[in-house]
Amino acid sequence: MTNRSPHAPTSHALAPHALAPQALIVDDEEGIRQMLAAVLGKEGFAVTTAADGAEAVAAFAASRPDVVLMDIRMPRMTGLQALSEMRRIDRSTAVILMTAFAQVETAVQAIKDGAFDYIIKPFDIAEVKLLVGRALQMRGLRDDIAALHRELSASYRTDRILTNSPKMADLLQTIAKVAKSNATALITGESGTGKELVAAAIHYNSPRGTGPFVKVNCAAVPEGLLESEFFGHEKGAFTGAVARRRGRFEQAEHGTLFLDEIGDISPGLQVKLLRVLQEREFERVGGTEPVRTDVRVIVATNKNLEELVRQNLFRQDLYFRLNVVTLRTIPLRERPEDVRLLAGHFLQRFAAENQIDVTGFDDRAVECLLRYPWPGNIRELSNAVERAVVMSTGSLIFPEDLPEQIGCAAACREEPDEPVAAAGDGLTLRAKISEYEARVIAEALARNAGNRVKTAQELGISRRSLLYKLQEYGIS
Repeated sequence: MTNRSPHAPTSHALAPHALAPQALIVDDEEGIRQMLAAVLGKEGFAVTTAADGAEAVAAFAASRPDVVLMDIRMPRMTGLQALSEMRRIDRSTAVILMTAFAQVETAVQAIKDGAFDYIIKPFDIAEVKLLVGRALQMRGLRDDIAALHRELSASYRTDRILTNSPKMADLLQTIAKVAKSNATALITGESGTGKELVAAAIHYNSPRGTGPFVKVNCAAVPEGLLESEFFGHEKGAFTGAVARRRGRFEQAEHGTLFLDEIGDISPGLQVKLLRVLQEREFERVGGTEPVRTDVRVIVATNKNLEELVRQNLFRQDLYFRLNVVTLRTIPLRERPEDVRLLAGHFLQRFAAENQIDVTGFDDRAVECLLRYPWPGNIRELSNAVERAVVMSTGSLIFPEDLPEQIGCAAACREEPDEPVAAAGDGLTLRAKISEYEARVIAEALARNAGNRVKTAQELGISRRSLLYKLQEYGIS
């Protein structure tokens, strides 16, 4: 028999598979350790045990388990002390405390300090299994969220933003510099130029990139609710406030708060926002206790804030506080090099989403895209390409597939070199194709008794594509 120190952590590799979840059981009573090790072993865990908090911390540092079941009252180091040490090593592990009824108040405080939950001795085995299973499930959800967050962060790397424009290249260099700091940033630019994209790129390339990125469109929230939206409210603060609510500043803790359309907030809210930026604290609506905040603020507007300041519609001191770093987004008409590039990107995306076999643009359609001034910028280009993809009848996008406001579509339709159908009725080949397509759609709709979902499935197109074509051809 091998001699073992009475205080050495014991490993019960009852589920030695490499993918088995790891559990650490900590209790000064050997019988409880053995019983829980057997129970979790049968549930597929690889189990390690420890007799007190000091052993537990050493075992925790060595194995980084997924779940810890730990008694509160133990010699040498208590469960609460061990919890604190474990949280310093790895905050992602779920720690479940075991306690006697008289210690419940202590266990509740431990949950506030980071424990996952507690269970009262003597406990039911089914309750232990349920609680451990829930802890493992929560760990899995957190891992999934972390993976999605890493993927999202990668998508906002400045080297993955599509552009061939020298002006955009300069903006991306500025974004990279600003991201490294914690400075408040003001993003200006026309609607549809990607101000939110710039804010997200700053956040995800910053030291706060692993924290939350919370967005508020100040123009979309009713004036009377903006203060509660920003700062939250206490229960009973106003009619309908049935519970305490965390505001956007609290939701964005250790991350970034993006306030879009900042020029639309009221003078009263401007004062409160200025205080938060200066003092890093606020009160919830209906509350009196100050709440400390660690949030980076990025704001955006398509208005001229300097002009609003001159008109006394925007506080000058708040403007100076927000205008630490200013970034101006580039309208599409100032970056013509990107029109073709972005149009191709949107075409691939919408063709895949709608399951339509469209591979590119006819040369005349490209001329239309390059000639148009794009007052709605990238958002308008995206919408135009989506409509063109849905309305296309072949593998290429032609001028007549583009929205009317693009401008040159009507002229392009009248070009004399368009092939004429052999029937001699004066219709172009594309007009004939459209006529045939409208008849096929109408017949399919009739066969399916007007059911648009079944009609789209029969025709092998998406429901959105069908709706566009019904509108185009005036089919009801």
